[in-house]
This record gives sequence, C-alpha cells and structure tokens, in this order.
Amino acid sequence: MSKKNTAPKRSRVLVMRETRVSYLFLLPALIFFIGFVIVPMILCLVTSFFKYTMGEFTFIGIKNYVEMFKDPIFLVALKNTIMLVVVTVPAVTLFSLWVGASIYNMNAFTRSFFRCVFYLPVVTGSVAVSVVWKWMFNKYNGLFNNVLVNTGLMDEKISWLGDERFAIWCIIIIMFTTYVGQPIVLYVAALGNVDPSLTEAAEVDGATKLQTFWQIKWPSIMPTTLYVVIITTINTFQCYALIQLLTSGGPNHSTETIMYYIYYQAFKLNNYGYGNAMGIFLAIVIAIFSAVQLKVGQSND
Repeated sequence: MSKKNTAPKRSRVLVMRETRVSYLFLLPALIFFIGFVIVPMILCLVTSFFKYTMGEFTFIGIKNYVEMFKDPIFLVALKNTIMLVVVTVPAVTLFSLWVGASIYNMNAFTRSFFRCVFYLPVVTGSVAVSVVWKWMFNKYNGLFNNVLVNTGLMDEKISWLGDERFAIWCIIIIMFTTYVGQPIVLYVAALGNVDPSLTEAAEVDGATKLQTFWQIKWPSIMPTTLYVVIITTINTFQCYALIQLLTSGGPNHSTETIMYYIYYQAFKLNNYGYGNAMGIFLAIVIAIFSAVQLKVGQSND
C-alpha cells in the first residue's frame, strides 16, 4: 500500500522539477521577448495618443490618428503600399508555384541548382542587393540603359529611379526577384509530400496533367500557398530597406511607403507620437489582411 501511495507523489515532484527547469531554460528568451517586443508594443500604443517630440510630451487623444488621414503624404504612402501588395503578392505566388512545379520533375542536381539560384537573393544582404540594382538602373552607366540604347530599343537613356512613371515599378521588380526564393523552395518541398499513388491513379483514369495538378496536387499544397501569401503580404507591407537605399521615397513621393514614412516622421522629424500612430495603424491593416487571407484559405481547404 505504501508503494502505491508514494508513486504518484514522486511523479508529481518530478513533473514540478522538470517544469521549473524548463521555465529556467526559457527565461532568457522570455526576458528578451518581453523587453524588446511586448514592452515596445505597449509603449508604441500609449505614445500614439501623445504629441511626443524631443521637447514635448502632451496627451492629445486620437488627434494623431485623425491627422494621418488629413496628411496627403501619408495617403500617397498608403496608396503605394497597397499597390505593392496587390501587384507583388499574386505575382510572387503564381511565379513561385510555376517554377516549383516545373523544376520538381527535374533530376536532383538540376533541381538543387535552380533552388540555389532563386534562393541566392534571399541570403544576400539587402544592402548588397540594392547596390547592384541601383547600378543596373543607373541613368548614365547602368546595365539596362546601355543594353536598351545599344540595341536600338530606346532612343535615349532613362532615369529609372528618378522618374515618377517608372520608379514604383522598379521597386516592384526588385521586390519580386528577392521574394520568390523562399516560396519556390517551399513549393518544391510541398510537392514532394503529395502522395504519388493518388497522381498515378488519376493518370491511369485518364486525367490530364492540368487536371491532376488542380484536383490532387493543388489541395495538398494549399497550406503552403496560404503561408506564402500571408508571409509575402506582411513582408511587402513592411518594405523599408529598398526604399531607403534606392529612392528615399522619391521622386515626388512616388515610392513612399508607410514604413518609410514612419521612419521619416519618427527619426528624421523626431515626431515619435505621430510615427507610432502610423505604426499602430499599419499593424492593424496587416492583421486584417492576414486574417482575411487565412479565412479565405481555410474555407478553400
């Protein structure tokens, strides 16, 4: 009887001891998360209701949020950001799916080669990538202008990043080339997890490659597609480095994004309260977009 009574007690002691040890191992990461994520988020929310500059800290309620929608530059930045999302996310998703499906059936060496080529811009620093693209778009000695003029496709050189007509599309091209690497790798992996017996049965029944892909492979890789769409959307909304390094929001705010405008207001003009208000607004917009995409993706499962 004594053994039966003491066994549960010993197991509870062991569980409590393991739990304490687990939390001790988690403590450094937990402290970092609270100190550098949770606390800044709370401070950002609180200070968004203040006129907070280097020399003033005054409660003004929701005036910062009202001012956003009266600010013509913010409205332009919002329009540009939404345009980047609407164009970039579908293009990245569809192109990545096409490339992933195309290289999946190749031999292992060729498949690895293409995955490496497309993934290279992801692991390359954004500064290095931006410098290369800035040279390629340079008006005087850039690659694009020299090739297009020398082949007779253009009569004169164009300032790609200095022209309002082309600057935003140049940013979209750069974002596209740097965003497709990870989705391609994910799609190749996802296609490898599709049960081959299902595709073989469909082919035996006379299904075409398109029908096999749409009816069998597509539902199987839907979770991967949902992840790609959500992550690409979030990354596009948070586009800052390319803008900072290439155009600084110009020309004439034609490449201004919300993230860059937040940086400009907070760290250039020292208007921290207004910048934090825009940051809260951007977080809400990203959350709404992600929730809608998640709901739509789950409804199609």
